[in-house]
Amino acid sequence: MTEPKIAISVYKEAENIKKIEWQADDSPNAKPQDAKAMILALWDAETKNSLRIDLWTEDMTVDDMNDFFFQTLLTMADTYQNATGDRNLMAEIKIFAQQFADKAYKAEMRRQGRA
Repeated sequence: MTEPKIAISVYKEAENIKKIEWQADDSPNAKPQDAKAMILALWDAETKNSLRIDLWTEDMTVDDMNDFFFQTLLTMADTYQNATGDRNLMAEIKIFAQQFADKAYKAEMRRQGRA
């Protein structure tokens, strides 16, 4: 059995997150990789509860956060289907992801005064 490590470094100044880096032992990239946001979820089977850490840098834009959530929802749909074999619920998650993206786009256009 192997024990690959994933390291996440968070650089803060006061309460503001300036930078997030991650590095994995089994990644083809030897150097730490930058990230603007992260969602880490862990399942506690004993308490039947999801434990999570949500972080984003101070310069993460709302538009980028919307894209991040859209991509995360799509990835979660694929992961769910791979884990359960349930294509129907995977499709439902992807439909929700697209609805989210459409609403986020409209909200961004309103914010920019282009709606």
